Order: sequence, then C-alpha cells, then structure tokens
Amino acid sequence: MEERILVVDDEKDICDILKFNLENEGYRVDVAYSGEEALDKINDVHNLIILDVMMGGVSGFKIADMLRKSENFVPIIFLTAKNTENDMLTGFSLGCDDYIAKPFSVKEVLARVKALLKRTSPVKMPAVAKWTYRGLTIDIRANRVTIDDNEVQLTKKEFEILSLMSQALPNVLTRAEILDSVWGDNEFVLDRTVDVHITRLRKKLGTYGNIIVNRSGFGYCLNPDTKNEV
Repeated sequence: MEERILVVDDEKDICDILKFNLENEGYRVDVAYSGEEALDKINDVHNLIILDVMMGGVSGFKIADMLRKSENFVPIIFLTAKNTENDMLTGFSLGCDDYIAKPFSVKEVLARVKALLKRTSPVKMPAVAKWTYRGLTIDIRANRVTIDDNEVQLTKKEFEILSLMSQALPNVLTRAEILDSVWGDNEFVLDRTVDVHITRLRKKLGTYGNIIVNRSGFGYCLNPDTKNEV
C-alpha cells in the first residue's frame, strides 16, 4: 500500500517541489496551503505530515498541538525558517518527530521522510505488555498511561520515553540511548531535549513523577520497585 503524506505550507512553490519529488519516490501526496485547509484534510489515511510552522491564521505549532490533544499521533516533520534551540524544543514538546530548517535540501527531506516512516511503521509488540507501580500503569500495547484508572495525557514522545524506560528495567538508559531509540538519526535533536521531555513527564505524572530517577553521570531509569505483567 502506498504511504500517504500531507504537505502543508502557505508557499505554493514549496508544496509543488515537495509534491513532485515525493511522488517520484512513490508516495501519495496531498497538499494544503493553510492551517485551516490542513485541518479539513487531515485524517487517518495519512502516514506523515510535513508541516510549515510560520503560516498566517492557524500556525503549524497550533495544528500539532490540536492533533496531539485529540490523540492523533501521526508523525510530523516541521518545516520552518525558525531554527533556534528554543523553537526546536517547542516543536518537540508539542510532539513533532523531526525538524527541518529552511532553506532545505530536497535530498535531505526525502531521507528524513524515509527514515521517519521506517521508524514509525508497525513493529513487533514488546515482551512486557504492561508495567505497574502502585496506582500507575503503563499499558504499552494500548499506548496508554493511567493513574488510578484515570488516563494521563502524554505526547507520543513522552509515552515512548516512559515505555522505553519500563522495557529497559533494571538498566539505566543514557540520553544518547533515549535519543537514538525515540528520535532515531535526527542530527538536530539535542541532549537537552531529553531533559525537557523528562521534566514534562514528571510534572504530568504528579506524585509519581519521582519514579523517574536521574543517575548522575549515567542517565535515566525508573524506580525498580515494580511488578510487570506479560
């Protein structure tokens, strides 16, 4: 089945260039020239969205935020002239999967698209399906975290980090290992990105935030006082 991509940019020339080159690679491509048009077109047939950040009306950041809050975790590549560290961290905190600065190389975009689709394709289910600690449950197969049966709203990246640490027990994961597993070969992701996501995770987990332990000089792990269900 063809993988389907939605390209969103208010510059028609950019949409035309990306559509032409992506279709030459065998992808099926839809385009939207505004955030409003993108929201009308986004549906569960899309495997990936290439999303411009700076658009009139609804911005790319706003679209990503709306998608994640509605529990739509379609992979997102931000395409933008904003390439400062703070801008990238904002994008990743909203649940984007990659970040490409303008002006861009078409070959780089194609390589990033291929790598992200490969990374987010269906994978073999983990051996440990559910991890529990008192009232906290990480249901890996259902992509769901609950505290006392109330769902905790996490971004895709936050969930991946948390589930990764539960699978790694009792081992400590370095920042590099987390980056490699969750972000793949994205060269623009910084070690600091992991710390930002961990901080947000701890806050969202409330009283359970302290189960995420920072082993100084090594990395992160979960408190080993656990029980697992297979």
